[in-house]
Amino acid sequence: MLLKYFYDEALAHASYLVGCQRTGEAFVIDPARTITPYLEVAAAEKLTITGCVETHIHADYVSGSCELAKKTEATIYLSDEGPVDWKYELGPEYSVQRLKEGDRIAIGKIQLTTMHSPGHTPESISLLLTDFGSGANEPMGIFTGDFIFAGSVGRPDLLEEAAGISGAADQGARELFRSIEKFNLLPDYLQVWPAHGAGSACGKGLGAIPSSTVGYEKRFNQALQIPTEEDFVRFILDDQPEAPPYFGLMKQLNKQGPKIVGDSYPKKMAPQNLKSLDPTCNIIDTAEFEQFANQHAPGTINLPMKYLASQGGWLVNYEAPTYLISTEKNILDAVKILREIGIDNIEGYFNVEEVYASGLATEKSPQQSPKWLAYALQTNSIRLIDVRRNSEWNAGRIAGAEHIFLGQLAEKIKQATSQTDNRSIVLQCRTGSRSSIAASVLKSLGIKNVINLAGGIDRWEATGYPVVKKPPSLNSTALQKSIPPSCTLS
Repeated sequence: MLLKYFYDEALAHASYLVGCQRTGEAFVIDPARTITPYLEVAAAEKLTITGCVETHIHADYVSGSCELAKKTEATIYLSDEGPVDWKYELGPEYSVQRLKEGDRIAIGKIQLTTMHSPGHTPESISLLLTDFGSGANEPMGIFTGDFIFAGSVGRPDLLEEAAGISGAADQGARELFRSIEKFNLLPDYLQVWPAHGAGSACGKGLGAIPSSTVGYEKRFNQALQIPTEEDFVRFILDDQPEAPPYFGLMKQLNKQGPKIVGDSYPKKMAPQNLKSLDPTCNIIDTAEFEQFANQHAPGTINLPMKYLASQGGWLVNYEAPTYLISTEKNILDAVKILREIGIDNIEGYFNVEEVYASGLATEKSPQQSPKWLAYALQTNSIRLIDVRRNSEWNAGRIAGAEHIFLGQLAEKIKQATSQTDNRSIVLQCRTGSRSSIAASVLKSLGIKNVINLAGGIDRWEATGYPVVKKPPSLNSTALQKSIPPSCTLS
């Protein structure tokens, strides 16, 4: 048996190829939209990909099952669990086999057995892997999708947060609790192979290690230590990361089957065409923050390569054409990342050096130090906006700051701004990176008096300035542990 692990750093997404060398067949579990790595490994190992297996309808990236099936004529194996509203609707052009609890699929003597594990989504399944060819008659591991991660579990609130289904979060949390009870009955020695790692928005507190074991998760995964359903529901729904708006779109795309993009790429455009683009389109500059701050074209949003996936789904208008400003070295990767999150209408790209040489990069993004900010706050001459996540804001903030999360900044800034307030806006995050993106967003909206806090709140604290910390709530674990056993709350 061959088991190959693939990891997409931009999306914190893990996928797997399981191959049987005896029959020359392979399955791919939760494939990414960019299928070249699977095809290359299969070719090198003299395997034919005959199946693509989905653990659930993914929300954070476009599934590659249709892309792979189109290329290899593989069968797509999909969950047939959950309510009718959340069953797959792939077209007749695909060979589809639907799976329920206990169903088995095999290549040679390698077998995958379905375990329904709802909670993250109603149709979620996990897959127990048994290699009968090695003489085993029991599973060696389990592909958990977004059910169990290393150190965490899948969030149950996405259908409500991203798809707008009222009440789905509470129901999903209770289903997840019961799925965990089922997981806890599995043998401790089973390996656990999840579909995501640290940095994914599909859960909170995900570990950075690629795999785990059932026994280890039983002992150390915090979500598996909560004995009662009500306590678990409160725990799992508290402080989840913000859900990007594109998650709802991904659900629909993956449910119905995304379009095939193949090997097509956008055309290169002359810098002069920048001036004639519709102002409603997306113009994304992938330069690093310092380079963008020193020189950029008006109306562009700065999304360095590292942030394309994590912030693109928040800041890119999916209904408008998209254009990229990038180096020739990065352009293919930039297109790949954006397509992974469903941004397909990339109409063209501009070489960044040619844009500079053309004289069109006429704007700069000013930055200031914590010392300057401290003085400006005393004189009430600026407006400070913290663009970090809720959990970061609650952990500590600069006195006098407003909180508008980066992903919601474009939507909320106008309603949060008085027409008579002409103060400069200072943007701040933890290190100055996300606030640099935020500055480009505001400038693209025509707000010019924007300043970035260099080094963010980290440098603010390192310089010796204080932060305001929110006291823990009466329900918080930290506060409960600080109360002596002889005391009661009233």
